[in-house]
Order: sequence, then C-alpha cells, then structure tokens
Amino acid sequence: MDYIHNQLLKLDMDSTLAGYLSIIIMFLLIVLICIIANFITKKVVIRIISKIVKNTKFRWDDMLLERKVFHKLSHIVPAIIIYFFASAFPEPLEYLIQKVAIAYLIIMGLVIISSALNAMNDIYQTYEVSRTKPIKGYIQVVKIVIITLGIILVIANLIGKSPLLLLSGIGALSAVFMLVFKDSLLGLVAGIQLSTNDMVQVGDWIEMPKYGADGDIIDISLNTVKVQNFDKTITMIPSYALISDSFINWRGMQNSGGRRIKRSLFIDKNSISFCTEEMIDNFKNILYLSDYVTHRESEIAEYNTRNKINQSNRVNGRALTNIGVFRAYISNYLRHHPGINQEMTLMVRQLAPTENGLPLEIYAFTNDIQWAVYETVQADIFDHLLAVAPEFGIHLFQNPTGNDFKKITDI
Repeated sequence: MDYIHNQLLKLDMDSTLAGYLSIIIMFLLIVLICIIANFITKKVVIRIISKIVKNTKFRWDDMLLERKVFHKLSHIVPAIIIYFFASAFPEPLEYLIQKVAIAYLIIMGLVIISSALNAMNDIYQTYEVSRTKPIKGYIQVVKIVIITLGIILVIANLIGKSPLLLLSGIGALSAVFMLVFKDSLLGLVAGIQLSTNDMVQVGDWIEMPKYGADGDIIDISLNTVKVQNFDKTITMIPSYALISDSFINWRGMQNSGGRRIKRSLFIDKNSISFCTEEMIDNFKNILYLSDYVTHRESEIAEYNTRNKINQSNRVNGRALTNIGVFRAYISNYLRHHPGINQEMTLMVRQLAPTENGLPLEIYAFTNDIQWAVYETVQADIFDHLLAVAPEFGIHLFQNPTGNDFKKITDI
C-alpha cells in the first residue's frame, strides 16, 4: 500500500487524501484478487475435482460432491487472501480485518463440517444397517456441540479473549442450556433408547392416534420422527413421545409375510336348522363339501347305531346342521384359496350370540401384505360367502330397510 500511496503523492495529491485513496484502492485490489481466486477455484479446481469424483467407483465421494463440500471449501481461499493482505493496511484497520477474516474462516469451517456430516449420514444410509441403527440424531448432536464451540471461538476472537475464559462461564449457564436444549436432550435420550431397543426403523408402519399418525416412517432425527400417512400428509412426532406414549408398530406383520383377516358374518339365528336329506344330497355336489359330508354322514350314522339312538326324533343323537356345514365349507374354501397363507393360523369360529345374530368369524392371513392386495383378497372372499350363504339355508342378519317396510305395506 505504501507503493500506491507514493505513486499518488507523485501526482501532487494531498497527503491525507492520498492516504484514504490508497486504502480504497488497496481494498478494491484485494476484492478483485479474491474474486479472481474464487473464480479460478470454482471454475477450474472444483471442476477438475468433480470430474475425478464422477470417474471413481466409490460412492462416498459422490455424496461429498452432492452436499457441495468441495464448493464450500472454495470460500476459504478469499478469507485466507484477505488475512494475509491485512498487513498492508494501517495498524487499527489491520487488526480489524484479521479478526473479521478469522471469524469468517471459523464460520465457513462450521458450514463445511456441517455439510461433511450431512454427507456422512447420506453415505451411512446407503448401508442396510441404517434402517435399524440410524445415526442422524447423533450427527445433529455433534453439530450442536461443534456449532456451540464455533460460536465461542468467533466471540473469543472478536473480543480478543481466550476461549477457555468463555468456556468457564458455561457452567453458570448450564441451567439456561438445559432449558433451551430441552427437546434436543430428550430427543437424544429417546433416540438412544429407540435404537438400542430396536423400537422403530425407517420404513416401519406405525399407528399413533394421539398424534394423528398412521403411515410409514420416512425420517428419524434428533427431535422428531417424520411419518408419511396413507393420505400422503406428513405427521411430525416428538422422538421422546415414542418412549413416553404407546404406539402400534406393524413391522411384525410386514416381516411375517401375512396380513390378518378378522371379520364376521352375522347369521340370523332363526335360519339355523338341521339338514334335510335333500340338503345333504345337494351338499354332496359342492366341490369343497362332498368329501366332508360323506365322511360326517358315515361317522354320525355309525355313532347313532353304536349307541342305539332313537332317531324318530331328530333331537336325539347327532345330526348335521346347516350352520355346521356352512362353517366347514368356509374352512375348506379358505384352505384352497390362492390368496390365503396356509402356514399361518386359519380358523372359522362362532362368537357369542348378540342382538344382531350369531357372529361367524373368519380368522386367517393373506399371503400378501400390500394393502390393495389384502383388501382385494378379503373382499373376494366375503363377496363369495355372502352370495353362497342362501345355498345353505342361511340368512344373514340385517336391520330392516325401507324396501323391507315397503314389502310389508304392499302386502
């Protein structure tokens, strides 16, 4: 800068004005050098690095490139130039410029570390273990610590004090930090418990009515768990809520390979009766009943003969009922259905009679856990059962409708 000042004096310029003008020219010159250095770094160096990264077979360097870690490194160059050129300015200005340059270097260092940590999380998520052991929460904790230390370094640099002096005062502010970072601390503890106990993973279907959540987990962070509901809305649940409150995790169902059907047909109790000979002959012509009816008929006849049952009254001894045959038909039908998982529990049972009739419950599992496939299989089964029930003399219960009352009035 002395050279610029002397050149201005040679032009017969006032010494004071030459001093100020030399500072401005020096400042503009430094700015120009910084712009050129930044341009060269971004347009030349970063492009070369990008080409090298894209041509490698490794995935981790691509993550660093996507997170713009290398691009952000280019911002350090101007700060270094400004710091070294600060000595060209007068003493008070030199000190201020160096302080600002160091503060900028620290801030950019924090930005670069933050991007690098994000890239680290992206790299980790490419491994299967990330579904069961996410590290995003821990990375966020590291970020908080690093940013806190960085802020302390910036403040210490600007005021010209030792960072240890500022760190010594943190103990007195611990209560304030506990209040400010309460959610983060609770989230950290919750994240450790969730991960250690394998309570939730990214991709799990959870149901938490208290928070209106019913869908798949798409992200687990330090403070929140992000759930995409089936209507495509997003619900944010505090991480510690998964520890303090109850929720349903459907992962067990997803891993089992079967999805449960648990639904009842309500039978009109007045339609339950013993089977007539005509009904039995008709049942023998039904694919899933012929062997059953023949076997049961033989078994019942043998029992009644062996025990000398007086069959003049059908109450005596054993006999086929339409509800029993219908229940056997449903069971055989399900055992031959291609959409039912035959390796899991399958049964057709009667529940306690109610004012709406006798519940005949189908308890089985589909062999596909996809929602649309599950609903289709379930609907197909009940479409068929609702249609064939009258073939067994079975009437399904239904409250009277307007058409029922109309038929009465027409009579």
